[in-house]
Amino acid sequence: MAKKASKKKEVPEIQDSDTIEVYGARVHNLKNIDISIPKNKLVVITGISGSGKSSLAFDTIYSEGQRRYMETFGAYARQFIGDMERPDVDKITGLSPVISIEQKTTNKNPRSTVGTVTEIYDFLRLLFARIGDAYSYNTNKKMVKWSEEEIVENIFKKYHGRKNSSVGSISKRKKGTL
Repeated sequence: MAKKASKKKEVPEIQDSDTIEVYGARVHNLKNIDISIPKNKLVVITGISGSGKSSLAFDTIYSEGQRRYMETFGAYARQFIGDMERPDVDKITGLSPVISIEQKTTNKNPRSTVGTVTEIYDFLRLLFARIGDAYSYNTNKKMVKWSEEEIVENIFKKYHGRKNSSVGSISKRKKGTL
């Protein structure tokens, strides 16, 4: 995908919305490379140590995406953030807002995922709880919320004329008190 460019080169103006195009990246050990990365795909950047994998992913693409995002803030908010340096690159097209996860996390929990590390998992749970519909895994019927009166009424309808008993405990203290 990457190729070494000549001294003078033309930067194409045509951009494909399905790719991120990087032209003339010269960050750290990158030597004026051009690359096209497909969007909405799992992309793996591989190479030997020192070949520029992190320079391309973090110091060029992520850095430029973060800088562009910060530019959307007003001047007042930006004064607290500070200026972000533009990476040494001729042009980057097709770049969306970006997030990055540290390569070396201190969390050693094997159940950690991208969702838990970025804390987006909590927001997704809330979103699906609010907009989703719950279904019973036993009956595949949509679950509905009943009031206390509706529950009592359904019990009397279902068990009318039959002997039954309900057992439960009554707590006199509020939850969390001794």
